[in-house]
Amino acid sequence: MADEAKAKGNAAFSSGDFASAVTHFTDAINLAPTNHVLFSNRSAAHASLHQYEKALSDAKKTVELKPDWAKGYSRLGAAHLGLNHHEEAVEAYSKGLEIDPSNEALKSGLADASRSRAAPPPNPFGDAFKGPEMWAKLTADPSTRGFLKQPDFVNMMQEIQRNPSSLNLYLKDQRVMQSLGVLLNVQFRTQTGDEAEGAREEDEMVVNEPVVEKKREPEPEPEPEVAEEKEKKERREKALKEKEMGNAAYKKKDFETAIKHYSTAIEIDDEDISFITNRAAVHLEMGKYDECIKDCDKAVERGRELRSDYKMVAKALTRKGTALGKMAKVSKDYEPVIETYQKALTEHRNPDTLKRLNEAERAKKELEQQEYFDPAIGDEEREKGNQFFKEQKYPDAVRHYTEAIKRNPKDPRAYSNRAACYTKLGAMPEGLKDAEKCIELDPTFSKGYSRKGAVQFFMKEYDNAMETYQEGLKHDPNNQELLDGVRRCVQQINKANRGDLTPEELKERQAKGMQDPEIQNILTDPVMRQVLSDLQENPAAAQKHMQNPMIMNKIQKLISSGIVQMK
Repeated sequence: MADEAKAKGNAAFSSGDFASAVTHFTDAINLAPTNHVLFSNRSAAHASLHQYEKALSDAKKTVELKPDWAKGYSRLGAAHLGLNHHEEAVEAYSKGLEIDPSNEALKSGLADASRSRAAPPPNPFGDAFKGPEMWAKLTADPSTRGFLKQPDFVNMMQEIQRNPSSLNLYLKDQRVMQSLGVLLNVQFRTQTGDEAEGAREEDEMVVNEPVVEKKREPEPEPEPEVAEEKEKKERREKALKEKEMGNAAYKKKDFETAIKHYSTAIEIDDEDISFITNRAAVHLEMGKYDECIKDCDKAVERGRELRSDYKMVAKALTRKGTALGKMAKVSKDYEPVIETYQKALTEHRNPDTLKRLNEAERAKKELEQQEYFDPAIGDEEREKGNQFFKEQKYPDAVRHYTEAIKRNPKDPRAYSNRAACYTKLGAMPEGLKDAEKCIELDPTFSKGYSRKGAVQFFMKEYDNAMETYQEGLKHDPNNQELLDGVRRCVQQINKANRGDLTPEELKERQAKGMQDPEIQNILTDPVMRQVLSDLQENPAAAQKHMQNPMIMNKIQKLISSGIVQMK
């Protein structure tokens, strides 16, 4: 509501309705009594009405509320100047310039106050001699028309025009007195010999209803806030129109026109960095990456000066990172790209920026792998690893197999061999991961299945190991290593089925089984819970359940895990 009243006051001031402006600013002050701008605006309105005492009161309040605001001292100086307090006006303007040395309004006010303080009191009739109207009046009046033919009279009148204070020096000249009477519409009657008796020594002045204009009080400076706000609004609207035209041209792929409109918007209003980032987007689309980066840097710098929304600064940095990423495809240097995206994320953690950062890091890693790729050296490293494996120096073997993978990440043999090392070292999760990578690279490579099955067997996941061995046999039915793996798994599964496990083995297997998500799903399945109940209490129903292959398979898993024991 205070802003609304202030806006009404500004509108009234702009239209010259100063009394209404005072009313609206007063309403705004009642709603926001600590707003220094409102007191400043009302001070200007009072000054425009020549109410300098009230203007001075509001100006003092402005300075009290905001002592570091230069505009307040401009108001204070104008009010003092209107009251002819020249010393106080000079002091006020000087304080304002200490805060804002480049303020032109304060400089002009100080100059006016200084001149008024230094100048002698003006002659009250000095205004009558100002302007070309003086010569016209003297020419039109028959009593003074002849004086204009006299050079000395013309020189006196010109001197009075230049310096009205010099009028006092020429008042003894009857021609000047006569001219003054004409200019002031006053008749001067001087003493003659016939009128000496009883006459006064001084000249008598008879006034024929003179019209003497009151000296105009110094005008206060126009309301800068109102003018500035209005001008700023107009600039903003004009710049936004240019931006809209730029957006339309961009959508039509008319990039040159888009750049022209965005550049115009930037020139009109340099306080909106979106104009700069939009132009950067056009440069990016045109493949002018250097120009894009320059605009993005400019947007970031200007945004921080203006304390713009951190999201806009992050957007500019992200766009710069994109341009650097395009250039990195040629330069093969992804470090600046990654660094720029990281800076953008410190401004605002945007999912799109994070995705681009991950892509840049992945591209860098792939590039490094490509530069490091050398199958020949990879084979040499794998052979060195094999030698250490034979010597049972498994950590050394792992080191060489890892180097072989770096040199040739597409070789399944290096993953298979490293999986065997991890198994020997008891690092089962790492061994399982390498075995699965081996199968992924070459699904027909039997060694990958035997490695994976061996890890699962050592982890006592016999059912999973059985499935792995059987899957390998589909590709190589006669592979002895896979066949032996199946045999070992069957022995362990049958041992559990017969209940030949020791209490420690049973307890360990049950604990492991309960951690298996598949076993957990079986045990929480209402149908299977009924089946297990029937196995204990209803043999007839249990026989019927056994005829269902799916149920039988689930029961077998429970038996293998030690959860269910058949007697």
